[in-house]
Amino acid sequence: MKILILGGTGAMGVHVSQLLSNWGNTVVVTTRQHRQSVDNIQYRVGNAKNATFLSTLLEEHWDAIVDFMIWSSADFRERYQDLLAATDQYIFTSSYRVYNDDEVITENSPRLLDTIKDEEYLKTDEYALAKARCENMLMSCGKSNWTIVRPAVTYDGSGRFQLTVLESDAWLWRAVHRIPVPIAEVMLDTEATMSWGGDVARMIALLVGNKMAFGEIFTVSTSEHLTWREISNLYSEVVPLTVTACALDRFERAHPSIYQIKYDRMFNRVIDNSKILAATHLQQDQLSSIHTKLPAELKSYLDKHHKGLAYNWPGAQAEYDKLVGGIPSLRYIMADGLIPIAKYVKHRM
Repeated sequence: MKILILGGTGAMGVHVSQLLSNWGNTVVVTTRQHRQSVDNIQYRVGNAKNATFLSTLLEEHWDAIVDFMIWSSADFRERYQDLLAATDQYIFTSSYRVYNDDEVITENSPRLLDTIKDEEYLKTDEYALAKARCENMLMSCGKSNWTIVRPAVTYDGSGRFQLTVLESDAWLWRAVHRIPVPIAEVMLDTEATMSWGGDVARMIALLVGNKMAFGEIFTVSTSEHLTWREISNLYSEVVPLTVTACALDRFERAHPSIYQIKYDRMFNRVIDNSKILAATHLQQDQLSSIHTKLPAELKSYLDKHHKGLAYNWPGAQAEYDKLVGGIPSLRYIMADGLIPIAKYVKHRM
């Protein structure tokens, strides 16, 4: 098969392209920077959001297109018909964040877009809403050569290690430097589902050319779940992570992702993955356990990048310092010059 992967140089895309290549397919991956083609993987340099570059790619016919791009609903509306026309199967990467709160998430669980009453939120094209609107375009297009995949939270040795809404560049740098990490108390005891990126990539790759996947939606995830407090304890097996619990309203003032907090991390996210297992003939016990895989991936990452860890930006660290008390980050930020110091002081006041 000849397969095009849009945005395929991220953590998930790298796994998917390698698997498809290993299985004998010819894989073409879009990239913003020059990369050396290897084995059956070829790289096309360009921005897949650029209409001219994308049109050139879609002049060819593809057996499958796997799309990892993050589209606004407006941009996707201009392109989705061309994407469907250029391939036998178009796989759209959505997100489990489209789901509203549910005791156990299945593909039929209610979506935020369809059920939420927050008019201010619905006026936005925030990530979860944009993904759902893109899904709607595919579901109403009158064709069935599409597949929608909804990954849950993933982790990966390339550096993707989330802690509630904090990315690794926010919390891991602090943990390594023995600086406490603030988390809203109420979020620590919510259930989360985290999957190893390699497992999710295998699920997606096994849907390529899979007739059971046409016109279908899949939540691609493990069914294993832990509280964020338990996940922080797993991280603590590798790094000296100290979590300081704080009030939700104070945490929200320090972190800009208000809707992600309110409409995802405040929900218990427990997933029934029986549909994707049935379509791919995988078993839950073939998937990596978070208890062993998460610490192993973090250790592997730190072994390679320990000296190169950086904080996300000085202002964010100042906001987190407000929540834990003192100015523990400042001594490290001072080494980067006056501008970072000024940004820190502005946000710490």
